[in-house]
Amino acid sequence: MANITLKGNPVHTSGQLPALQNKAPDFKLVDGELHDRTLADYKGKRKLLNIVPSLDTAVCALSAKKFNEAIAKHPEVAVLVISADLPFAQKRFCSAEHTKNVTPLSMMRSKDFGKDYGVLILDGPLAGLLARSVVVLDEHDKVIYSELVPELSHEPNYEKALQALL
Repeated sequence: MANITLKGNPVHTSGQLPALQNKAPDFKLVDGELHDRTLADYKGKRKLLNIVPSLDTAVCALSAKKFNEAIAKHPEVAVLVISADLPFAQKRFCSAEHTKNVTPLSMMRSKDFGKDYGVLILDGPLAGLLARSVVVLDEHDKVIYSELVPELSHEPNYEKALQALL
C-alpha cells in the first residue's frame, strides 16, 4: 500500500508500482472501439503509461496534452493514457483536444489493472479510480521508470518520464 494525498488529505493505494527492471504485469484495458487491449498490442515498442484518475479533471487533461505534444515526432513509442473514464468520454476528450498521438484506455471492465499496478485508490473521495502515476516500459515490457505522484492534484515529472521513454 502506498500513501499519497489529495489536497493534503491522506489517501491509500492498493499496493506499489511494479519494481524497476521487473517485467510489467500484463493488462486488459478497453480502447475507444470497445476492443480489449493488452501489452502484446504494443509489442516491440517503448511504452509510457500515463495513469490518471479521470480526463475530466484539469491536471489529468493537461498531462495527456503534454505527453501528446512531446511525442508528436516519435511514432516508434506508444503513450497510453489509462483511466477509469468510459471509452466514449476518452474519445470525446481526444477529439476535442486533438490528442492524436496518445491512446486512451479504460479500466471499465475490470479494476485488475489498478490492483496489479498498485494504483487503485482505496479510500477518500476518489476511491475506485487510479492514482496519478507514470510507468515507462522498454521494448521487452521491463519497467525502466516509474513515478507515483505523491499529491494527486500535482503533475508528474514530464522531463524524467520522457528521458526514460525517448
